[in-house]
Amino acid sequence: MQNAFADDTIANLNRLSQKPGVQSTLILSRDTGAIVQSSGLESREESTNPDSALPPSNNAPNGHAGGLRTAEDIARLVYNFVKTSVDMAQELNGTQDDELKLLRLRTRKNEIVIVPDAKYIAVVIHNTPPA
Repeated sequence: MQNAFADDTIANLNRLSQKPGVQSTLILSRDTGAIVQSSGLESREESTNPDSALPPSNNAPNGHAGGLRTAEDIARLVYNFVKTSVDMAQELNGTQDDELKLLRLRTRKNEIVIVPDAKYIAVVIHNTPPA
């Protein structure tokens, strides 16, 4: 059943990565922030995960997608953002039982949608539409 969930998640990210304006997708380990799969961002290593089922990067010249850095940089920033957001949500609600469901960060250049679950953090980065 867990494998079906992972296959479903990969299929959803494959579909999302093909949408107009989507620059990159990442799947991170919830425990460590390590990159499980990525597309659209250049990695410091030649290949983050050669078995990745996601499409290869085709719009990230020089490792920068719309001003973003490498996959490792984004993974580190997102992982720290999620950890801090979880702490904030738990403190605001006064309970450890509440879960973070969705984070959305919008800048002038990009919009980042982050969906954490028990084992993984899914990240989609796309261009911010013009106002």
